[in-house]
Amino acid sequence: MTSTDSKNPVGRLKSRPQFLAVRHGEARKGRIFLLEVLDRKDDAPPRVGFTVTKKHGNAVERNRMRRRLKEAVRLNAAFAMQPGHDYVIVARREVLGIPFDQLSRQLIHRIENRPSNKSRSDKTAPRKE
Repeated sequence: MTSTDSKNPVGRLKSRPQFLAVRHGEARKGRIFLLEVLDRKDDAPPRVGFTVTKKHGNAVERNRMRRRLKEAVRLNAAFAMQPGHDYVIVARREVLGIPFDQLSRQLIHRIENRPSNKSRSDKTAPRKE
C-alpha cells in the first residue's frame, strides 16, 4: 500500500525535513489548531502531517487529538486539499473539547480560505525550534 490509495487521495508527511519545509509556507491560525500550508508547485496528490506538542497533555490526550484530526481530514477535509500542497495541522488542546462536526467545519474553512499574509517569510521574528 502506498501513501495514497483509492479511499483517501491524501498522502502523509512522515519525516522531519518534510515537516520543516512546510513551516516556510503559509500559517493559517485558528483557536483550535494552526494550519501550515506549503505549495510544492507540482501536480502530485496533497500530503498532510499532524503535530501535537507535549505542552498540550499526556501521551493519551495527544494521541486522541491526533486521531480526531486524522479522522476529520479523512472524512471531511481531504476533498478541500489542493494537489501539489503540503499541510501540517498543529493541534491545540481545544481539539479535545470541540464537537467533531465543528472541528471538521473549522478544518475545511482553514483549508479553503487563504489568509492575507502570503508566507511566514514576511514576519521579522523567526519561530523557535
